Amino acid sequence: MILKNSFNFISEFLNYSTNQIRKIYLSSRIYNKKISKIDNKTIDYKPSPNLLDCLIKYEKKKKNIENFYLNSIWQNKEVSEKDYKKLHSFFWLFSIDLKSSKKITQSIILNWIEVNEKYNYKNWEIDTLSKRIISWISNSQLTYDESDENYKKKLNDSIKKQINHLLNEINRSRWVNDKMIGCAAITLSGISYKDQKYLEYGLDLLKEIINSSFDNEGFPKSRNIRQLVFYLKYFILIREWLKESQNEIPEYLNEIIFYLGQNYCFIWQNNNLNFLFNGNHINENHNFDKYLKFHNYKFKNNINEHCGYIILKDKNIVLSADIGPPPSKKFSSDYQSGALSIEIFYKDCKLISNCGYFQNYKHQLNSISKSTVTHSTLILDNKSSCSLKKDQDGILKTNQDLKILKKSSLSEKNFLCINGSHDGYLKEYGVIHERKIEYFSNKFLFMGTDKLIKKKNFKTSSFEIRFHLEPGVKVTKTQDGKSILIELENSGWKFSCKDHKIDVETGLYFGKKNSFLENQNIFVSGITQKEDQEIKWEINKI
Repeated sequence: MILKNSFNFISEFLNYSTNQIRKIYLSSRIYNKKISKIDNKTIDYKPSPNLLDCLIKYEKKKKNIENFYLNSIWQNKEVSEKDYKKLHSFFWLFSIDLKSSKKITQSIILNWIEVNEKYNYKNWEIDTLSKRIISWISNSQLTYDESDENYKKKLNDSIKKQINHLLNEINRSRWVNDKMIGCAAITLSGISYKDQKYLEYGLDLLKEIINSSFDNEGFPKSRNIRQLVFYLKYFILIREWLKESQNEIPEYLNEIIFYLGQNYCFIWQNNNLNFLFNGNHINENHNFDKYLKFHNYKFKNNINEHCGYIILKDKNIVLSADIGPPPSKKFSSDYQSGALSIEIFYKDCKLISNCGYFQNYKHQLNSISKSTVTHSTLILDNKSSCSLKKDQDGILKTNQDLKILKKSSLSEKNFLCINGSHDGYLKEYGVIHERKIEYFSNKFLFMGTDKLIKKKNFKTSSFEIRFHLEPGVKVTKTQDGKSILIELENSGWKFSCKDHKIDVETGLYFGKKNSFLENQNIFVSGITQKEDQEIKWEINKI
């Protein structure tokens, strides 16, 4: 153990030293001279700003640039890290009225260029830099048109200088999302400046991202629903840029959009519901759906099971489950230990939920929200079914995988069923967890069975099966303690479990991005037995 800790310390020290040396190099005159080697090409293609509608959340009322006179803010050290990134990404330009003063807009940009002529690790990060390039070019009506030649040269030079830095650094990034945003910025620069080097690099990087980040069904290897939508938006955006500029659209781009679109249809368009599985939080995709319709993207997918998720529907009920394995360590930065977790909707109201995910990995709630206990599934000794360990960036990633041993689903008239099992508790507790959930629509009845199948290395432990509710849902425990009443906006339900103790506990709900609210969860508890054990529970409408 001492030797292992010593190796870890040496490794962390070497990584830290390497990063510090690289920071010094990137801030040096030598590096600045290297990325300043640029040509005299000017912007030729100016994309329609509305192509960014898939990414930008517009305010109802556009603002005048006079209200954003920001020259002094570039020096403001009191701005929070989040606001600092937003400010330097220039995505706020999309909220500016086009009737605003071009001179003021351009003076703000010119001031930024003068202050940040050289590499600055705070605002030359890949995501911030890439968004800035996309915004400057996409808002050319404000940032470029009707300007003098001296300004145009400085803007063109700055964009190319930043892109040259991006070319040098993007493959060093371990953040897949940053690579995608950077790829978009490089590709747009290649199109806009008719620069074949930039365009070829951007499209080659796009192909590399597709080949490395997606499974055979076109679903992100992270199994992250939020990332699925993120990728689809950027791939379509790049395709629309190529289309509008009359450049050839690669077949591999059309193909990945087709498969991602099918997955998006399966997860969202078929349901219009937010499933809080595996790193997802509440997203309103209705504006994106309008964008897809406007640009003639139509996706279809009528299957019930896809990429580790099962979604079954009755007239009033949606029954969903995560019956997939954890992603590999490389793609597990957003993974939550939610094997065999379920969510149930009744007429668009969520009856049983998961607790969602707190994205900020520097916050202690991030690790809490990744545990099995925040999912509607089974927990042994308050431990998760899949172990997670922090990497050198402080991000929890999978350290020990679990295997899905079986999975099946059935959808018939008046009957839905999901069945699956995993070995996440086998090594430490000698237990296979098998879950079966049946729904009888003529009775409005859910019958669940969580089975603990014992193996040779069985070890006694406590168990809990949790059923999380959304904030605001009212619960009442009956006087005999054998049932719990659940009051939704549109219905009432009764939870019962005859042979085990049931209770209600206050928890935290992370369904909204980087925020939390109190919620209630029902839990069944007990001690595991030496023989195979079945915990049966029911939820029925009253």
